[in-house]
Amino acid sequence: MNAPTNDSLAGPVMCVVGARPNFMKMAPILRALAAHQPPLPALLVHTGQHYDQAMSDRLFTDLRLPRPDINLEVGSGSHAVQTAEVMKRFEPALDEHKPSCVVVVGDVNSTLACTLVAVKKNVPVVHVEAGLRSYDRKMPEEINRVLTDQVADRLYTTERSAADNLLREGVHASRVCFTGNVMIDSLLAAREVARPAADTLVLHGADPALLTGLRGYGVVTMHRPSNVDDPATLGKLLQVLAEVAVDLPLVFALHPRTRANIDRFGLAGLLDPSRMAILPPQGYLEMVGLMSGATLVLTDSGGLQEETTALGVPCLTMRENTERPITVEQGTNTMVGRDRNAILQGVADILAGRGKRGRVPEYWDGHAAERIAADLWTWLRADPRPE
Repeated sequence: MNAPTNDSLAGPVMCVVGARPNFMKMAPILRALAAHQPPLPALLVHTGQHYDQAMSDRLFTDLRLPRPDINLEVGSGSHAVQTAEVMKRFEPALDEHKPSCVVVVGDVNSTLACTLVAVKKNVPVVHVEAGLRSYDRKMPEEINRVLTDQVADRLYTTERSAADNLLREGVHASRVCFTGNVMIDSLLAAREVARPAADTLVLHGADPALLTGLRGYGVVTMHRPSNVDDPATLGKLLQVLAEVAVDLPLVFALHPRTRANIDRFGLAGLLDPSRMAILPPQGYLEMVGLMSGATLVLTDSGGLQEETTALGVPCLTMRENTERPITVEQGTNTMVGRDRNAILQGVADILAGRGKRGRVPEYWDGHAAERIAADLWTWLRADPRPE
């Protein structure tokens, strides 16, 4: 790649989104690229990895994302099938548009697939949210993260400890830049226009009175295979949630995978509609509204660990590990795994006023995308991959 000699790039910045978490990360980046002086031309590629097209369309609206320039319409499938299909369909787009670089975010299959295509065609790759590690190789996302970081040319991190993870894996410090968390850019922008929690419940036929108790309400999300694919594990977690709901009403946004397994395993009887508002998957503005007013959040989502820390809402994470340790060390997150006693004790502590208060980490200030755009312009002008 030859460095441009004026205030233009050799080609557009090709930005890739695939599944729901990517949307929240890419929206502020695209706005920052457009607002940079001079603007950085961008091309948005949607791989279509997200299985729910209606939800995907809604996220574009909620996040003020432009409609994608290219939609690969890959759809769902096994990890191997989905990754291979993204690679097959992404390569012609890359050949046609000849981008200055490819920007990938997060850790979904589309992230790795588009990275592999780009690096093999000598197109620089930029990874946003690099260096996060759970050190659990049973998680497909962990494999995607590690492999993407090994071959990416520029790595933007959300927390300083991520650079240490990369250094241990042989990634040279010159490839790494700490810019902060673009997920929080989206969160802070959305907070002012989020849908009120009561409106969300009414919309889905649930009783908004559940939200008005003296102790407030909790929000639950659960979707990871380790939690929902085994009937015994899922049953035990639902039983614990039923116990929590006795003291604290819960709003449970059911992921399609979780809903399907509850039905398949015959566990619907563990969902108490008198103490739980059972909702379908929610849009981004709905989830921000629900979380903002919650007493606590119970989840196995990585993104919600970050968002609750930024909102100052106590979070209990039903996993044995986290790739976002800063949410535990500095934020409001507590790891409780799938242990009944740990979950119940965590809830009791929060209801008694002993929950973690935490603080907002460095550079989680709503300006991470601006820092990325500024660095990206300088880096691309310096010829990141000379002949």
